[in-house]
Amino acid sequence: MAVNAAFWAGRRVLLTGHTGFKGGWLALWLQELGAEVYGYALPAPAEPSLWQVVRLAQRMPGTLADIRDAQRVAEVVAAFRPEIVLHLAAQALVRESYRAPAETYATNVMGTVNLLEAVRCCDSVRAVLVVTSDKCYENREWLWPYRESDNLGGHDPYSSSKACVELLCASWRESFLRESGIALATARAGNVIGGGDWSADRLLPDILRAWQAGRSLTLRYPQAVRPWQHVLEPLHGYLCLAQALVEQGEAVTSAWNFGPDNEGLVSVGELVERLAQRWPGQASWTVEAAEQPHEAGLLALDSSQARTRLGWRPRWTLQQAIERTLDWHQAWQTGEDMQTFSRAQIAAYQGEIHE
Repeated sequence: MAVNAAFWAGRRVLLTGHTGFKGGWLALWLQELGAEVYGYALPAPAEPSLWQVVRLAQRMPGTLADIRDAQRVAEVVAAFRPEIVLHLAAQALVRESYRAPAETYATNVMGTVNLLEAVRCCDSVRAVLVVTSDKCYENREWLWPYRESDNLGGHDPYSSSKACVELLCASWRESFLRESGIALATARAGNVIGGGDWSADRLLPDILRAWQAGRSLTLRYPQAVRPWQHVLEPLHGYLCLAQALVEQGEAVTSAWNFGPDNEGLVSVGELVERLAQRWPGQASWTVEAAEQPHEAGLLALDSSQARTRLGWRPRWTLQQAIERTLDWHQAWQTGEDMQTFSRAQIAAYQGEIHE
């Protein structure tokens, strides 16, 4: 299933989290497809930010507000009257969830409740896609990839909050949205890399900040194994799933994994080594000696459902994802027009979808 520009052209899409990393790339892609996109999010969380660098503020309207503000959320949904809602707004960092657990639950859980309540009072909405996380599973540190039917859980507050979002989405679907004809699904993606991510306490931004400044990188969990993929991979899945929600309705209202092939399942240490091989300057790292908050050691996703039912599959290998990420970063450093460069990367990815 390819992304269908004819389907998206003129569609009214509410995108929450549009000032973030994944949200910014998705906003740009939706605009390339001709959708009428309206954003709802807090101001960009970092300086610089993808939102700023690709000049998204000049390309799309939106409201800068907190997803925890139920009244403001309801006002925006009622005024814009979207047909499709893509919910990416979240507190998305594990370490931040240890520092601010109550805020993490308030944003991720009650923020989603606020949005779904606004949606069920708006008769224009046909489909809602809520993005959660691959960390929503009860992690047993086993070798097998997690399937959508596996138990939910979460040791840290972030992972637990995303499991809670999965449960509340299932409840709202069964209790309210199905009878209103609104198709709701959730999406669980692997760890994403790509140009324009300057988030704090995230591996790729930490690497680029350290090496660009000529400093050694400090690794906290070098042995942790994660499913790495370029940011455009799960976004392609989200677009395919949202289209299916409109066209197929009840048949696709469930949870969906979007993860890489097995070659994308590598340790943090191996990913750093691969990046170092492509880095044009000095690249060094050490391992943090102090004890760190708990994070899962091994995590993999089974995306068979998306492959068989949506026709979705990864297009770029891990090495290609690394190269596209560094290409973007180096283009930004040399002063290229990053809106043009980012649109070209989306076009290149779309070209491979259609091959």
